[in-house]
Amino acid sequence: MPVEKPNLLMITVDDLSALDMDYLPSVKKLVGESGVTFTDAVAPTPICVPARASLLSGQYAHNHGAHTIHGPEGGYPSFDDSATLATSLQEAGYSTVFTGKYLNEYGEAGSERDLPPGWDEWRATVDPSTYNYLGAKFNVNGRLVKPKGYSTTVITQQAQAALKAVLKDGRKKPGVAQKPWFQWVNYVAPHIGGPTEKGDPKQRFPGTKGAIGVPVPDKQDRDTYADKPIPQQPNLFPEARKKFPKGSPSRKNPSQIEKDAYRLSYQRRIESARSLDRNIASLLGGLKKSGDLARTLVVFTSDNGFSSGYHNFNGKLWYYEESLRIPVLMSGPGVPKGREVATTLTNPDIATTLLAAAGAGDPHEPDGIDIMPWLRAPEQTRVVPIEAWPTTDGTSRLWSGVRVGRWTYVELDNGEVELYDRTNDPYEMTNLADDPGHAETVSQLADLTEKYRDCAGDSCPKKMYAADGPLDLTGI
Repeated sequence: MPVEKPNLLMITVDDLSALDMDYLPSVKKLVGESGVTFTDAVAPTPICVPARASLLSGQYAHNHGAHTIHGPEGGYPSFDDSATLATSLQEAGYSTVFTGKYLNEYGEAGSERDLPPGWDEWRATVDPSTYNYLGAKFNVNGRLVKPKGYSTTVITQQAQAALKAVLKDGRKKPGVAQKPWFQWVNYVAPHIGGPTEKGDPKQRFPGTKGAIGVPVPDKQDRDTYADKPIPQQPNLFPEARKKFPKGSPSRKNPSQIEKDAYRLSYQRRIESARSLDRNIASLLGGLKKSGDLARTLVVFTSDNGFSSGYHNFNGKLWYYEESLRIPVLMSGPGVPKGREVATTLTNPDIATTLLAAAGAGDPHEPDGIDIMPWLRAPEQTRVVPIEAWPTTDGTSRLWSGVRVGRWTYVELDNGEVELYDRTNDPYEMTNLADDPGHAETVSQLADLTEKYRDCAGDSCPKKMYAADGPLDLTGI
């Protein structure tokens, strides 16, 4: 008798740090405690479009080609979505449903009615309105609508309506097997957005670098965490280093105005997370009520991490843990319950894992791995190529390197090299690249960077190593 294919639900939030998960207690309980929580999950290119394109393609950014968020080789126009996770699952017999934020610049330059291949039901926010928490427009299967309400709640409502639409016909036909479904729900929070409100940094500090954008919390959550400080860590507002890539906010110490703005940004972020937690609980509660949840593989994640003043920057893109690490929780058929998994996971792996669970073919030769066989294994690590491009030009890398075991190694576009031992220096405060005692490690990691910088498919590093044992870099 054939094995029933699981339904697949991927829930993606925007710019949520792994450190922010304490503000999503329902998600931790409903997904993490019912399944697994990955404690070493990373976004190899930690910024919106490249990370989301990796979730769609199973590829690193240097292969899928959507290197950054704007400009040449960036944004929605840069990604070829003719062969994706959605098209493969559709070909494998799945009903496919998309809701929420797609790729930056989707909806601009005449693309607001585009319907990407592979989706049976399409309800995407349209840029630039995506980031209007109180007035986003949606492309609903080619028809533009502007639902009333708060962004996170509206996306949940659209997600529930979209899934209901694809299931409606099948459930009216007695004796006809219900097709399995795949739904990707993409929330905007806690990404910055509008409308700008009284007291926001743009109003409080006009004309200064403290005039940063912040998310808009739901009205009921506003000022829930008034005056809450950014969690203290040794790398919060450290003394700035002079040598850093051109344009980095870490080249100098933030002013007090900037620090105040970063704190308010942190407050608004965790306040907007409260609505995420309620809405995701509602989404999962609806599936439980309908009987679908028990046969649904659920993956919760963020596109990238976020730094709230750590290493003197407010944002993502850089190679520090706050930016690279993402929350990933998984539950459902074949997933052990209540387990923390420290084996290294990347966002290309998520696409590969979902396709394997569905018995579907990969749209491209995968750069990632199916993580399911490793859920019950001892902690493992592997080499992960990491890289990023400037936000407005994807033609030349800003930095690239590798993250493996205890080491993070990067080569910057200004010729600088950085090496961090995350076991002995978890806050990445001491650059060991010029330390003679680490010259051999630098040489080995430089070789790995050169070897895997442009890897593709089977030439990408997939071999696992015991994380608690000595890592012989010469054998990788």
